[in-house]
Amino acid sequence: MVSRDRRITSVARSVRLVPRRLAPTLPAASLLACTLVLSACGGGVHGTPGGSGVRDPYFPKSGNGGYDVTHYGLRLAYDPDAHHLTGTATLTARADKDLSAFNLDLLGMEVEKVTVGGDTARWNRAGQELTVRPHGDIDRDETFRVTVRYSGTPETVTDPDGSREGWLRTTDGVLALGEPTGSMAWFPGNHHPSDKAAYDLAVTVPKGLQAVSNGELRSERTTRGRTTFVWHSGEPMASYLATLAIGRFDIGRTRAGDLPLYTAVDPAEAAASRPVLARIPEVLRWSERRFGPYPFSATGAIVDSAASVGYALETQTRPVFPGAPDITLLVHELAHQWYGDSVTPESWRDMWLNEGFATYAEWLWEEDHGGDSARETFDAVYSGTHFDTEEAAEEIWEFPPADPPSAGQISDPPVYWRGAMVLQKVRQAVGDDRFFSILRGWAARYRHGNADTADFTAYVEKQAPGTDLEGVWDAWLYGDGKPEQP
Repeated sequence: MVSRDRRITSVARSVRLVPRRLAPTLPAASLLACTLVLSACGGGVHGTPGGSGVRDPYFPKSGNGGYDVTHYGLRLAYDPDAHHLTGTATLTARADKDLSAFNLDLLGMEVEKVTVGGDTARWNRAGQELTVRPHGDIDRDETFRVTVRYSGTPETVTDPDGSREGWLRTTDGVLALGEPTGSMAWFPGNHHPSDKAAYDLAVTVPKGLQAVSNGELRSERTTRGRTTFVWHSGEPMASYLATLAIGRFDIGRTRAGDLPLYTAVDPAEAAASRPVLARIPEVLRWSERRFGPYPFSATGAIVDSAASVGYALETQTRPVFPGAPDITLLVHELAHQWYGDSVTPESWRDMWLNEGFATYAEWLWEEDHGGDSARETFDAVYSGTHFDTEEAAEEIWEFPPADPPSAGQISDPPVYWRGAMVLQKVRQAVGDDRFFSILRGWAARYRHGNADTADFTAYVEKQAPGTDLEGVWDAWLYGDGKPEQP
């Protein structure tokens, strides 16, 4: 992101089950009630409900406890004239405790049927929480499948910072974006970055429209005036990085080395986008030299004509731009494929591990392509001369990058600029050779996983034994205000 990359100008609660305490004998009516409420009275319930949230410091209701999703199978059909979405989502998950019930995040939409393991399950709604009660308990370490059939008009979500996500209508279709909570507007799931999964998505739209998503396009078939596109993402992906763009696009199919490169560009943005998107292979080659092997099996971009969105997003394998990007923004979003998409933050508090790294990638690109060195950019940011206004120069010091004060500030300037400054200070402390080894090693150590700030500081200290980094962490990563510059 300014990922929620704002520099486009340069271009509820679950209902908890009550443990059964049955008397030795019960009248028939009570037995019937027990059967209706708990599915089975004979064997006793040994599981407990999964949590309705994972206690994220900024979005406590996001995600759910008790299980880990390994795969999403999504079958969607969208009618743009009626603005109506029909969906069937099948989630494959593993229980990490005995479960009598579990929750999914789903905002709006009408739930029509839920099954677990092929058996009809009971469910109820409370805000964004869809609580599912399977016919029988799910044992710890058991792999299970839950299927949700749903339909309706997906919602647009307004974040605490005022930006919009979820299901966003465009002039000729929609753009589905998810950071931080918008994915729950168009499919049910465990919507927190700490739970990553593979995805298969089949979406049907009227003939003449394209449907573009993450990963590799497996098939495209038109019958009876409607076209179904099937997309596959085999590497783990956080749900906020899933995207779907429906509309009329100029499609480009080429390669970046061994990678399939698929671009979808709104015709109104095609001319302005063409020279920048042509540099994707170049940017990826440079990124691999700096950050290590590209972590996914496909690449590309989506450029829509959606100025009202106001930000770009590092959607996995195929970043989304609401207008033609410049080279700096392209570098930023592609760097996120390593830092944010492959190495994903453990919670939303760790956003600087996404944005600080991607911003520093911009500095490195300039350094390697005849522009200012990263040190010179650091000095200009520190002095304020890098910014157009005094207000912009000052706002980067409002809070430390590793501790945004609120959910509305996780994408604010300190996360980007001070996050990048932390990396420059680490580079100065450990030297270039070790620093670039750390950049590549960090991406390799947590490839396709999750990490938090403590993981990062511990990793750096392990790779640079004998180097005193406490001053960097205390002043630049966690310190309030503008640190003194030696």
